[in-house]
Amino acid sequence: MARLATRLTERLGIEHPILSAPMALAGGGALAATVTRAGGLGLIGGGYGDGAWLTTQYAAAGNTRTGCGFITWSLAKQPHLLGDVLARQPAALMLSFGDPTPFAGEIATAGVPLICQCQSLAHVRTALEVGAAIIVAQGAEAGGHGHSRGTLPFVPEVADLLARESPDTLLLAAGGIADGRGLAAALMLGADGVLVGTRFWASREALVHPNHHAVAVAATGDQTVRSALPDIARRLDWPKPFDIRVSDNAFIATWRGREAELRAAIEEEAPAYREAFMAGDPDKAAVVFGEAAGLISDIPSAGEIVTRMVDEAAERLKTGARLAAG
Repeated sequence: MARLATRLTERLGIEHPILSAPMALAGGGALAATVTRAGGLGLIGGGYGDGAWLTTQYAAAGNTRTGCGFITWSLAKQPHLLGDVLARQPAALMLSFGDPTPFAGEIATAGVPLICQCQSLAHVRTALEVGAAIIVAQGAEAGGHGHSRGTLPFVPEVADLLARESPDTLLLAAGGIADGRGLAAALMLGADGVLVGTRFWASREALVHPNHHAVAVAATGDQTVRSALPDIARRLDWPKPFDIRVSDNAFIATWRGREAELRAAIEEEAPAYREAFMAGDPDKAAVVFGEAAGLISDIPSAGEIVTRMVDEAAERLKTGARLAAG
């Protein structure tokens, strides 16, 4: 197996510059541990903050070194969960979708590297102000929540900003990266590594219903959409400017342009939505994956995904070097 050494692998003590995204509900302990054992770093998805779920997933990860991530605005409602996770000495702690300032001091005191996922240059500057060790530049191609920037121009723009203002801060690219081509491209754009969501969501270890996996395998990148509808149906008060990328399915088609009507009928629709999601119904509830679904044709182990990505990236980089040599 090839090996790609970057500042990220050196700083985090890992073999490959690949982190699994801390996906709410899907990114459990087994997935995180498998990614770590394969040479990357797995992040458990703290999501909206369920202490019992986190305990269960840390048990699933066993003694394997992992990190954790939280949805920042939701963590603010039960901040004690941060201390609970920090007591487990995570390899890194990631904050996404909200102001990291209230939590950065506690993370620094614990000696844990802070990763801040950012969707704009303003987010990046806030992250630098609170001492983030690693910035994630997330493009809108990503599955799940995000905003509007495209990965291809956003990553090098953040790389340039960091080179000017905070050269020791590391950079991860996220959004639409699902194979070695994406990893190689991210490194060429100036990133130190990648944060991968959808491709690991489509792995055997992910906590995802088989029906949802089947939809992603069959989908193209055209068959996703950004929407506020799933959050309305789940009664999640997501702050602006964030929305969620999901499959463009029957649920979306039914309620598209009818957000006010969905809110008005929420007492009936929220339980129906939850029941459909728990049952793995791919039509009556959102299936959360990104444009990278168009690059996915199977559901392998997360460890195999790491190996494939690194080997393909190494080959692509060698090919590029030969082209440059003329």
